[in-house]
Amino acid sequence: MEIQGVVAEGFEPVRDAFVRNFEVLGDRGAAVAVYRDGRKVVDLWGGTKDAEGTEPWTEGTAQIVRSATKGVAAAVPLLLHQRGLLDLDAPVGSYWPEFKTGGKERILVRDLLAHRAGVPVIDRGLTAAEAADGVSGAHAVAAQQPFWEPGTEHGYHAQTYSWLLSELVLRVTGRTLGSVLAEEMTEPLGVDFWIGLPETETHRVGRVAPVEPPDTAGVLRTRPRRNVSEAYADPDSLTRRAFRAIDPLPDENDPAYRAAELPATNGIGTARALARFYGATIGVVEDGARIFTPATTALAGRELSSGPDRVLVVNTRFGPGYMLHGPASPLLSPASFGHPGRGGSLAFADPDAGIGFGYVTNALAKSVTADPRAQALVRALRSAL
Repeated sequence: MEIQGVVAEGFEPVRDAFVRNFEVLGDRGAAVAVYRDGRKVVDLWGGTKDAEGTEPWTEGTAQIVRSATKGVAAAVPLLLHQRGLLDLDAPVGSYWPEFKTGGKERILVRDLLAHRAGVPVIDRGLTAAEAADGVSGAHAVAAQQPFWEPGTEHGYHAQTYSWLLSELVLRVTGRTLGSVLAEEMTEPLGVDFWIGLPETETHRVGRVAPVEPPDTAGVLRTRPRRNVSEAYADPDSLTRRAFRAIDPLPDENDPAYRAAELPATNGIGTARALARFYGATIGVVEDGARIFTPATTALAGRELSSGPDRVLVVNTRFGPGYMLHGPASPLLSPASFGHPGRGGSLAFADPDAGIGFGYVTNALAKSVTADPRAQALVRALRSAL
């Protein structure tokens, strides 16, 4: 496998792990990038632009990152909070009056961000067109009766997070979340990441496809616990229904889907963009740019939910929009905050180590929160520090 890009001295283990991902773990096309103390130290790519193609992955190739989108999207409400425009301790209904139904009037903004709102499922799955129209999703979650007493438990809002976050930001700013992200953060920061892909960038984006891990000696084969498998198999479980809030599942290669703004699932960007973005959440990157103040950085990594997850059926930890380090989603250290994407992608920051990390792939595996390829890269990075 021919790998392109650069690695700073001392970070060669990351390159070795990246090569092994192709040789042993079934990657088709992928990129990984790392910022350390604001400076880019890893920027690698290889394979093909399309998971089932032959055109090479280039320096500017971007991919959909599924739920890794959530971590980038979470920066928008935290930026609004940093500017005094959004109170995390205020009821969601104070910004979005229609949300105050069925006991949801007691849900605080911080509950919504930390997957404690109790509405990971809607009674009728939306079509892809409804999910993307900017109206139907917000109406559905506003009308939905919660599945547990809001604020008392947590469960991963796999798809509904799009409409919860989008509508909250729209009510506070009068702008869509994707436009706030672009105008206030990604464009000033100079990173190629979009929630709502512009038509001018469609040529850069590769096609994703599901893949099976190869039957290769040395790959640890593990089976999910029985209760987890049963939850995903049961069409009536919160788990299955949460992931099918858009039904049928959308075609992630469809230009219309990519152009929509779904902050839970359809962000598109490069590994370099993710690493630089997260680097800017914890400090100053190269040219003096940063996103968060130190107080907001501390807030991003603050635990708001922990323990049994009603949807993922494992123990998870969440801050305000970010998944935190733990057995279900190992990051670099207990200080890390970020988000994995189902199928492989991963991005996070670690303020203690000064790290911004991004990994994207077009080969979508069955992993949900701890993909073997991403974890191999994280272990290699940890060994290099």
